[in-house]
Amino acid sequence: MSDHRLTPEGRLAASTEMSPKQVVEKSELLEFIPKGTRVYVTDLGNASEDMIVSAAKTLSDRGYTPVPHMAARRYKSVDAFETRITRLTQEAGVTDVLAIAGEADKAGPLTSSVALLETGLFDKLGIKTIAVAGHPEGAPDIKPDVIKSFLMRKHELAADSDAQFILATQFGFDPHKVSQWLDEIAGWGNQFPVHIGIAGPAKMTTLIKYAAFAGVENSLNFLKKRGGSVVSMLAGYDPETMVGPLETRVEARPDTQLQQLHVYPFGGIQKTGEWLANRRSWSFRSTDTSSLRA
Repeated sequence: MSDHRLTPEGRLAASTEMSPKQVVEKSELLEFIPKGTRVYVTDLGNASEDMIVSAAKTLSDRGYTPVPHMAARRYKSVDAFETRITRLTQEAGVTDVLAIAGEADKAGPLTSSVALLETGLFDKLGIKTIAVAGHPEGAPDIKPDVIKSFLMRKHELAADSDAQFILATQFGFDPHKVSQWLDEIAGWGNQFPVHIGIAGPAKMTTLIKYAAFAGVENSLNFLKKRGGSVVSMLAGYDPETMVGPLETRVEARPDTQLQQLHVYPFGGIQKTGEWLANRRSWSFRSTDTSSLRA
C-alpha cells in the first residue's frame, strides 16, 4: 500500500510562504502556486494589520489556504491580539494560523506562542489548524530543556482544543540531523504531525544571509563541506540534497511523524514553484487539492 503522504511519484507535498506585500502587490506570483496550497503569510513587523488582513483575504478569495503568522511579542495587548485574529477570521476567512513568539524591540504582555494559545482566542474564533514552531537545530536564544517543556505544554493545550496542531520547522540543510530530531521528539512524546522546513532553490550567498539570521549556520556549513565550498558557492543550492533523504525516510519508516514539506522561497516564488511542480510535489493538473493541504 502506498503512503498517503507521497504523490504517485513518491514526492512529499509542500506549503510555502509569501510576505503580505507580495500577495497584495504581486498577486500574479500566485500563478506559480497550485490552488489549495497552504500559503503562510509572514509577519516581520514591516506590514500593517490592514495589509496582512488584505493578503489573507486575497489568498482565500483565490482558492488558497492562508496561514498568517501570529507573532506574540508584536501585540501591545491581549486586546490587540484579539482584534487581529478577529479580523483575520471574519474579514479574510482564516481558519489556519502559525503561532510563534516573534521578535519585537519592546515585547508586549504576550511573550510566547504558549501565551497566545493560553488566551483561548484561537478556539473562540474557530481556528481549525494551529501550526507551532519546531527547531531541529535548536534555537539560538532558547535552551533545549525549555524547548522540550514548551512543546509538551503545547500538547497539554492541544488536548483541550478543537484545533488540529502541527509542527512547522525552521529550515535546515542536514537531513541526518532532521531525522535525529524527529526521533528525539517522538521519544519526548510528540504527537503533532511535522512539516519540515527546507530552503527552496537559491544562490548560496542568499542562503548564507538567511542562515545567519535564523541561527542555522552549522547546518549550512555541513552543506558546504559536503559539496565543496567553492563548488557550492558557484552552483547554488539544490534542495534535493535535503528532500530526497526525507522522502526516503517516509518510505522506509511509515510511522515517522514527518508529513510534508514547508518550503522557504529564498530564491523567489517563481523559481520555487517551478521546482516543486517539476519534481511533482505540486500538481497543476489535478482538481483534488486535499493532498496539498495535508
